Amino acid sequence: KNECVNAGAYNLHVENGKTYLLRVINAALNDELFFKIAGHDLTVVEVDAAYTKPFKTNSLFLGPGQTTTALLTTDRGIGKYVIAISPFMDTVVSVDTFTGTGYLIYNNTLPSIPTIMTTMPPVNATWKTLVFAESLRSLNSKQYPANVPLTVDHSLLFTIGVGIDPCATCSNGSRAVAAINNITFDMPTIAILEAHYYGIKGVFTDDFPGKPLMPYDYTGVQPTNVQTMHGTRVYRLAYNSTVELVIQGNSMLAPESHPTHLHGFNFFAVGRGLGNFNPAKDRKKYNLVDPVERNTISVPTAGWAAIRFRADNPGVWFFHCHLEVHTTWGLKMAFLVENGKGPDESVVPPPRDLPQC
Repeated sequence: KNECVNAGAYNLHVENGKTYLLRVINAALNDELFFKIAGHDLTVVEVDAAYTKPFKTNSLFLGPGQTTTALLTTDRGIGKYVIAISPFMDTVVSVDTFTGTGYLIYNNTLPSIPTIMTTMPPVNATWKTLVFAESLRSLNSKQYPANVPLTVDHSLLFTIGVGIDPCATCSNGSRAVAAINNITFDMPTIAILEAHYYGIKGVFTDDFPGKPLMPYDYTGVQPTNVQTMHGTRVYRLAYNSTVELVIQGNSMLAPESHPTHLHGFNFFAVGRGLGNFNPAKDRKKYNLVDPVERNTISVPTAGWAAIRFRADNPGVWFFHCHLEVHTTWGLKMAFLVENGKGPDESVVPPPRDLPQC
């Protein structure tokens, strides 16, 4: 890695006195990242393709797959400033702490001028991630209203985490798995959407539990049995029904921050916190006025995040952790949204040239 520090590094050449729009995407597979430009603040104006109330910050925080648009004002005259990314991990899971770098270079800066460096947030800067998340708010304007569902048809609680299952073909007799509500998702050989559209039986079941089958202290002392159940199970939603989903991290084996993604929908992040979700207390703290609109949310380590959305997109939509390792281990499920009335509210037929998997 040290040999590659200056080889082919990204250089952003800028003029003094300008404002630049930066679109930042975390394309990492297994790392949540801080992003920072030495000597410059950034004004966040959008995340996950949804406008936000502008706010100024010295660093961005993005989980895998998340996007952030920020305004950069170049007001330093001349100079070379480091652009840096570094990982976030606030638990016992090991992480590569290497800092990736590029350079922001003002026009007319001489090569001999030393680079202005910066200090990145600590790898375990939980407070930094929570402050950034709390600063994100929807515009909620007349032109861009925040249409947060105020009534809920489905109130769901999904626990997410990892486990260990027996494995007869594995060298040590076991393998790491991940699960939602203790169910590890098994990928079918026929696509769930295809099975749903054509009525093919035996591909999936629609009995995914809306809450843990065996409640326990999710962020406290964990059960001694860390084995999970398996299945290709979906949760069925009527067209245009409203959903509140509390995503509860657990401490099975090790608590961890989970960037979690929903296909097919934007959702509103109405609340988050550390520890176990308490419906009597925590719902009173929800932001139902201008919560940020996203498609991926970082669930705090040993904590929870609450989202709301309207099921107005018929089809089969995956919900999963955006850490690739957890997704491949089975930390995923699918929502099956039924058709509404007429062709505009129904799944369209597959194209004639649809590849057969």
